[in-house]
Amino acid sequence: MASLILVNGVQLAKQQTGLLGVVCIRANYSTDAPHKLKTTNLAAIKRGTGGRSSFNGIVATVFGSTGFLGRYVCNKLGKIGSQVIIPYRADHYEALRLKLVGDLGQVLFHPYDLRDEDAIRKAVKYSNVVINLVGRDWETKNFSFKDVHVEGARRLARIAREAGVEKFVHVSSLNATPTPQPFFTKEGSKFLQSKYYGELAVREEFPDAIVFRPADIYGQEDRFLRYYAHIWRRQFRAMPLWYKGERTIKQPVYCSDLAQGIINAIKDSDSQGQTYQAVGPRRYKLSVLVDWFHQIMRKDEKWWGYFRYDLRYDPTFRIKALLTETISPSFPIGDVHTERIEREYVNDEVEKGVPTLEDLGVNLTYMEDQVPWELRPFRAAQYYDAELDEFEKPTPPQFIQ
Repeated sequence: MASLILVNGVQLAKQQTGLLGVVCIRANYSTDAPHKLKTTNLAAIKRGTGGRSSFNGIVATVFGSTGFLGRYVCNKLGKIGSQVIIPYRADHYEALRLKLVGDLGQVLFHPYDLRDEDAIRKAVKYSNVVINLVGRDWETKNFSFKDVHVEGARRLARIAREAGVEKFVHVSSLNATPTPQPFFTKEGSKFLQSKYYGELAVREEFPDAIVFRPADIYGQEDRFLRYYAHIWRRQFRAMPLWYKGERTIKQPVYCSDLAQGIINAIKDSDSQGQTYQAVGPRRYKLSVLVDWFHQIMRKDEKWWGYFRYDLRYDPTFRIKALLTETISPSFPIGDVHTERIEREYVNDEVEKGVPTLEDLGVNLTYMEDQVPWELRPFRAAQYYDAELDEFEKPTPPQFIQ
């Protein structure tokens, strides 16, 4: 009869033939409690002492991994010893640089299309975690907001459930609503509307999905700081904002904090079916933030002649946005397009009773500590030595209590 013997953390099985065969090899972590093995597959069992050259038992398929947030999530997954499957579309060179986030053989690539169910099934076949970071900031002739945020998210959630995936993480958006308030456009933000229905679609297909609702995300190669730093967003040396930005409240979150929250949610057994609001630690008026950004870039009122004015009374900026969408529909110059401008003036509303990143144990980053470094490449007169104190240090922005 078969018997199971435990010797120095190595589990051995004696087959009926009398021969000794290895069922699984598992190096126990000192903090692990004894538990029953779910599988005898060697590739799915923890080994190593932790870290990038170990395997922690997580096999994660990250859809949208080549995007802004995806790079941070993949890096943090690889850092804790996860195996990462990276589905990609179009040019494979965009995804190839992510091979460095994990150890040799732990980062795998697979071509896919959001409408190709067979390719999606192959990408999630061996995974126990699926993360959906797929999204669009503007519509194109190939993909509408509904195609990506609703039908695409529904398809990924359904196939993940059918494949037996344990955890499905979906990134939505703060302020997602079925009836967005219009500002710059007549119908309001289609982006926020599609994100709302995308959440409903994911919940229908995967009821225990983990949903994140991030505010504006800033970091390397973001579309928040660099949006306001781009010359195309300004009108010469002036910055047009809705009501001069005085009526808009923002609570931006650092991209690394959101990525860490996703990792913590994957490791937390109580996160199943939860919705988390991903916001920064402080709230600011948009006018205060934009003024501060220009002080950091040495393009403020004192040195450069910068000023803000009310966008409502400037039809030329609307013409600029429409012109930008016409001449560069696939990638608007400076990220200036009507949908982005519309979403820019929606206040960040944090619902009471809904958990945030802090409930996942994330130590949030203050904008005052990170933004000056992020905007450093955009500074004017960079050839001046900062140690000479020719320029005053920007005053930290006043936040709302």
